[in-house]
Amino acid sequence: MGGGVAKMPAAGRLWLLLGVVLAFGVAASPAQASRNTHYDFVIKETKVTRLCQEKTILAVNGQFPGPTIYARKDDVVIVNVYNQGNKNITLHWHGVDQPRNPWSDGPEYITQCPIQPGANFTYKIIFTEEEGTLWWHAHSDFDRATVHGAIVIHPKRGSVYPYTKPHKEMPIILGEWWNADVEQVLLESQRTGGDVQVSDANTINGQPGDFAPCSKNDTFKMLVEHGKTYLLRIINAGLTNEMFFAIAGHRLTVVGTDGRYLKPFTVDYIMISPGQTMNMLLEANRATNGSGDNNRYYMAASPFFTNIGLPVNDKNTTAILEYTDTPPSAGPPDSPVLPVINDIAAATAYTVQLRSLVTKEHPIDVPMEVDEHMLVTISVNTLPCGANETCTGFGTGNTRLAASLNNVSFMMPTVDILDAYYDSISGVYEPNFPNKPPFFFNFTAPDPPVEFQLTKRGTKVKVVEYGTVVEVVFQDTAILGAESHPMHLHGFSFYVVGRGFGNFDKDKDPATYNLVDPPYQNTVSVPTGGWAAMRFRAANPGVWFMHCHFDRHTVWGMDTVFIVKNGKTPGAQMMPRPPNMPKC
Repeated sequence: MGGGVAKMPAAGRLWLLLGVVLAFGVAASPAQASRNTHYDFVIKETKVTRLCQEKTILAVNGQFPGPTIYARKDDVVIVNVYNQGNKNITLHWHGVDQPRNPWSDGPEYITQCPIQPGANFTYKIIFTEEEGTLWWHAHSDFDRATVHGAIVIHPKRGSVYPYTKPHKEMPIILGEWWNADVEQVLLESQRTGGDVQVSDANTINGQPGDFAPCSKNDTFKMLVEHGKTYLLRIINAGLTNEMFFAIAGHRLTVVGTDGRYLKPFTVDYIMISPGQTMNMLLEANRATNGSGDNNRYYMAASPFFTNIGLPVNDKNTTAILEYTDTPPSAGPPDSPVLPVINDIAAATAYTVQLRSLVTKEHPIDVPMEVDEHMLVTISVNTLPCGANETCTGFGTGNTRLAASLNNVSFMMPTVDILDAYYDSISGVYEPNFPNKPPFFFNFTAPDPPVEFQLTKRGTKVKVVEYGTVVEVVFQDTAILGAESHPMHLHGFSFYVVGRGFGNFDKDKDPATYNLVDPPYQNTVSVPTGGWAAMRFRAANPGVWFMHCHFDRHTVWGMDTVFIVKNGKTPGAQMMPRPPNMPKC
């Protein structure tokens, strides 16, 4: 499986035969073995042409976007990754809880050292409660710009969708394209201390669409038949922007997000943040009676971006929905109406409709009592330029852009934190990430005092006991401009119990929480100049990254780590370390 790759070397086959037993401590019974699926992912440099230019990118199995992983609920998928590229890399299975198995989660220097060129590593992806759409992507530098793909999780055999079974399903991946090498884009911003060069195009399934140069012939097309229902699996794989998405002439019924089901609701457009997925049903119901209706309709995506002082790729991207049982029309496809780039009201109107399905087959378990409360401020900041550096990219030339949570700008270690924790290696991290910011002010008032811009670096993590119920309130700040942030937690989904604008009020705002049917997500869009509250039960032992899913914010330090201690029973303890973990 996995796209017609060359046969796996003998060493890889041996590992796959022995790995489940030796590395992960569980021998597969015949019944279990039937649920195990294997993929080979070969990462190597691949030539592609976009926007009139040929360019070499990193890609998996020569595909951009990469291959789709198919699974059923409760499956185990083994992915053997061969790094035949020119740089270190890791892969992450975004939204998969990976119970007791942080070893296969993937973020570099958090749960593993990177896979070096010429090396290979086998990931074990353990699906449990997830059902719907997730995705996988590189979790090193800016590699995920081209190294990413969909994960489709169908119901268990004998189970059914909680809605009409679709005629067909289609992943729709929203992404970005740089004409420059993304590695050089990152290195240049690190050299100057300034912002990251904006992308040259937004894309749908790897293509910029009809209105971009040299792109019309390759625009992605989805073929439909009148009267049929289609399931669209939308993924925002972009590095930079939240996106509005719509299809001309059609309404969309949203039924899931982040691998969990929602109460269905029907909309003209969606808003989706980097890292998030949305499942929606499309009824192919345009008239076919010769009344003059078009047989082609644009599906389009455009950025949602509110920090107007910063440069942004504001270009729309398009694909085409085409009816195959309707006579072709001579004119161009119809175009949808999308909200304007900074339409906070439109984004909010969509997001507030996300509510968990809550049925006998799909129950939820919202924690009612909280053991540990955290208020986490989100800021873009500055740091002093280093002694041997010349920072020319921001401000007066003696500072560089940074980012922080609770005014701690996370600094990646050179030994991965999971190994340091597992082997009790001192000096790699500090177990004292704060539960609240070091100082309080009017977080969301425009133009806060300049002295609040400065932050401090540190590798601080939050350590919690097994089973602790944690509430995190993410608070946006206006330091260097308020903007929404997609905050992602590895190892867990969480209930988004509340959200609002302005400064969180711990005495009043909890009364507005939705504790009945909040959405269960792994990535929450924190409102511009506002807050979002989430709860999770820390019942997954291991080391789990939490970060903004705008990649420049991640590398600038808008991150921290949760370390969840082992519980008392064997089923509440981390799996042992696999024998072939990459070395730093």
